[in-house]
Amino acid sequence: MPYFINQTRQSKLLIVYASYGQGHYQAACALRDALKERGNANTVMVDLMAESHPLLNEVTRQFYLKSYTHMPQVYGWVYDWTKPMKHDSLFGQWLHSFGRQKLQKLIRQEQPDAVIHTFPLFTLPSMRGKQRVQPIPSFAVLTDFDLHRRWVHPSVDRYYVPTPDMRLELQQLGMAPSRIKVSGIPLKPQFHLSSSVKTCPSRYGMHPGKLVALVMAGAQGVMPNVQDICAGLLRHESLQVVLVCGRNDALRSAMKQKFGDHPASHRLHLFGFVEQIHELMSIADCLITKPGGLTLAEGIAAGLPLFLYRPVPGQEKQNALYLESKGAAFIYRDTASLTAGVLSMLGNPLRLEAARSSIRALQANTQSAAAAKYIVDDVLFSLRLGNKASMYVHL
Repeated sequence: MPYFINQTRQSKLLIVYASYGQGHYQAACALRDALKERGNANTVMVDLMAESHPLLNEVTRQFYLKSYTHMPQVYGWVYDWTKPMKHDSLFGQWLHSFGRQKLQKLIRQEQPDAVIHTFPLFTLPSMRGKQRVQPIPSFAVLTDFDLHRRWVHPSVDRYYVPTPDMRLELQQLGMAPSRIKVSGIPLKPQFHLSSSVKTCPSRYGMHPGKLVALVMAGAQGVMPNVQDICAGLLRHESLQVVLVCGRNDALRSAMKQKFGDHPASHRLHLFGFVEQIHELMSIADCLITKPGGLTLAEGIAAGLPLFLYRPVPGQEKQNALYLESKGAAFIYRDTASLTAGVLSMLGNPLRLEAARSSIRALQANTQSAAAAKYIVDDVLFSLRLGNKASMYVHL
């Protein structure tokens, strides 16, 4: 049965995201902005779990955030235990049932032409064939470099994945090649220019003649041992350190107190949550961070060698291992070896160029910073075409 889209109006998209970390939300915002740039301002965004089950959402969100500092092994065990699950298992069906009534109400109210998921809560696809619902196309945008089977559902019409390797994984699980597009992870439009247009270091109070190590502690500022990392880097006169503390005001205050009278305090630049992060990345010579999928994609788009500190078990550890296997990232477990690794890389032009070459190869295999535009163009084209994106298969 073909999908007939009203050609006299803009296509209306419903974007389903989640608030577990910032990646899913930021990817949704990037798609919304790309749609707006294409003249499709009629987009609705919904944190489906938060709006349909606010108490459960807050409990699970806090567990997710606390797991990084208090019980990473528990989170990793849960991630690994659920990774092979299928959509039609009892657990899989239960997970994809959340928000059903809320979504049905939204669809009646908004009448979207399609639903885009940046989080694997496939409530709409799971209703196909079970209830009398409008056959609305579903698109999934993956925001990590590791494939969890929670993302795999036979009633998702098209997948947008970060890498050719993930496309191959989906094909091996029975997904038709026509249903998989290698897009990269959608980023803010400013990243189109981040690797070619450099921000002047003096704009942020930095010395233009010194190397810059950008340290990003995550949106919630939860990366461990940040003080020790910065102290180790600041021992070297040739280096200035930019620390982005995210929304962790306590971390920023502690850093101000610890380094206020430090001899190298003029080489430490502290920031909270930064909207224009592409500007800091354009100044930096390397990125030290926790390996969230979106942050890694931003670093790759900016052409920065990636230094990853103590990735927690789960998708972040798998992200780190994948990029390490491609020569674009370097994993460290203690601050001394991290500092030595950063200085060795920045002080060795051959090693630095080898890392940058690996990053360029990753950029070439995807749409890189243009992923959001690529995805929305493909979605809008498929809707205008008026046909199903693909045939369903049994997984």
